[in-house]
Amino acid sequence: MAIFTSYLRIILLIIGVLAGIQLPGFVDQYGKSLQAHLIESDRSLDEFRDEAERFFDGSIEELIAHYQASDDKVFQEGGQSIGAIYQRNQQLKQAYTDFSKHAWNAYQQAFFTPVDDIQREVRASFSYTVKLNPGAILFGLVSGLLLAIFGELIVRLMVKPFRQSSRS
Repeated sequence: MAIFTSYLRIILLIIGVLAGIQLPGFVDQYGKSLQAHLIESDRSLDEFRDEAERFFDGSIEELIAHYQASDDKVFQEGGQSIGAIYQRNQQLKQAYTDFSKHAWNAYQQAFFTPVDDIQREVRASFSYTVKLNPGAILFGLVSGLLLAIFGELIVRLMVKPFRQSSRS
């Protein structure tokens, strides 16, 4: 049983290290995708910003309200479209600001409070690579160590009742 526990500990350590090394790469790809979507969103709003600058002192909200208040159904729907583009831009801008604040924020956002469609996109196209920078190595080693310790505790808890019954 001792040899089985030793091998299990090594296997859990290796799995933890390999999984842990992937996490910084995923967060990096999520951040780059978030930034790319933000840049594209900004470009989508450029023409409307110019229009808002000329007619509404730069207020896109007033431009949207003007379109939506029009009697023309095409302009009303155009205002809704501009509003949706603007809301998406604001969402991406806030998400990127939060992501960029601190390394922990980046991990927290990528895994717990992501922009859902961007996280799905990154998950679907994630390329499993071993990025051996100091952060990835540290994250991998810590993950491996924690997984090995957790596995060891579970095995010990499962074996404990059998050891007590064999002593009786």
